Amino acid sequence: MLNKAILGNLPKGVRGPAYDPATLAPGIVHFGVGNFFRAHEAWYVERCLDAGDPGPWGIVGVGLTSGARSEKKAETFRAQDGLYSLTEVDADGGRSVRVIGVLRDYLLAPDDPQAVLARLCDPAIRIVSMTITEGGYNIDEETGEFRVDNPRVQADLANPEVPSTVFGFVVEALRRRRAAGTGPFTVMSCDNLRHNGRVARTAFVGYARARDPELARWIEANVTFPCSMVDRITPSVDAQMRTILNRESGLDDALPVLAEDFSQWVLEDSFCAGRPPLEKAGVEFVRDVTGYEQVKVRMLNASHVTLGALGLLLGYRYVHDAIADEDLRRFINAYLQKDVMPQIEAPARLDPDAYRRKVISRFSNRAVADTLLRICSDGASKSQVFWTDTVRRSLHSGHDLSRIAFGLAAYLEMLRGVDEKGGTYTPLEPTLTEGEVALAHDPDLAAALALPAFDGWRDVQTPQLTQAIVAARQAIRSRGVRASLPD
Repeated sequence: MLNKAILGNLPKGVRGPAYDPATLAPGIVHFGVGNFFRAHEAWYVERCLDAGDPGPWGIVGVGLTSGARSEKKAETFRAQDGLYSLTEVDADGGRSVRVIGVLRDYLLAPDDPQAVLARLCDPAIRIVSMTITEGGYNIDEETGEFRVDNPRVQADLANPEVPSTVFGFVVEALRRRRAAGTGPFTVMSCDNLRHNGRVARTAFVGYARARDPELARWIEANVTFPCSMVDRITPSVDAQMRTILNRESGLDDALPVLAEDFSQWVLEDSFCAGRPPLEKAGVEFVRDVTGYEQVKVRMLNASHVTLGALGLLLGYRYVHDAIADEDLRRFINAYLQKDVMPQIEAPARLDPDAYRRKVISRFSNRAVADTLLRICSDGASKSQVFWTDTVRRSLHSGHDLSRIAFGLAAYLEMLRGVDEKGGTYTPLEPTLTEGEVALAHDPDLAAALALPAFDGWRDVQTPQLTQAIVAARQAIRSRGVRASLPD
């Protein structure tokens, strides 16, 4: 098993930490220790330590869910002393493997909430970061406010010293730190959200206001919430892929991570309690990340989800196979060149067409073996983030809606779980109820437009867009995806 005992005798070609993980003091707590976090934020912090920064920037991971799977994950992290391997692959199949050592502890919140609070209240903790998914911030899309009516939020407000949500943990810790004179920490979102720092501020201050308005004012005045743009394709690792990764690395790692060789992190330099020298690891610090967010979310993420829906309908299961289809590749390029790029304000130093070419190249990386189902998972939340600005701008400007409507129609058809070859799959929509998913099967093809995926532009939705989506769904069913693709 991969653990600290074998760090001095790693297999040939596997790079280990340039420091002794046992001596690394924690300075960051992270909620949501998934593959993306381990291949992105943790990897960047690891690179800081490689560059000679002594820390203390070790990371304590926190899991918020209970159950056998969560408990097994926690047990494995502990058994491996927080160590795991990251394999980076390029489009030509070249790969490099390193062992990441920055994860210094892993806490399962349902097992011991007070241990999580104690760690958050440690004066050494300077940053609390999170990857809790696009839909995890509990924001009402219509009002833009934090939803205090959520049952779990209500439970935390009723018993705030024994929280279960990330909002309850962070706000209770900040209350205790204020009382102890410890001071605040930075709250840093690493999720694919427009203005993710502002969304996080709305969520945590909204929860605090419902609990104690004075505490909310203190948080607003003292806690910083930097916006960031994060990017790295990090596929799921199933048992088969785990076996392959271990065979190629020579490790016995129960928690390996696979990622493309590309990574990007653009971040506002707004840290109230200090930060690692992330610029040494390749993080780009800017005054405003909005332009970078727009390019990434509207070009990469939106085309990714669209490709996923179309590919699943055609019977593909992997991203690289879908983008290799000439018809799908042509459609994605047309969407980017005709619909997104003319209606986007890119940063001065970013060339949108070069970015488009890079997106297509990244999707073509066979070694990543990313699945279309993973890309489409939680599409109801992703659509609001990835599609909204392009849809709203197109409606406002009178822009051609044909490709946009077709992409939205493909998403709704994908929810039915059947491809054109008669194969079946199970869409992953954790935020939708059974009744909402059933709308995709409703004989009234406009009924599914009531899904929250369309909330981001519901106030400007036109009959023309509704009709175009319905017509595209009818065309997909009667003639198939390929014959129905708009130019």
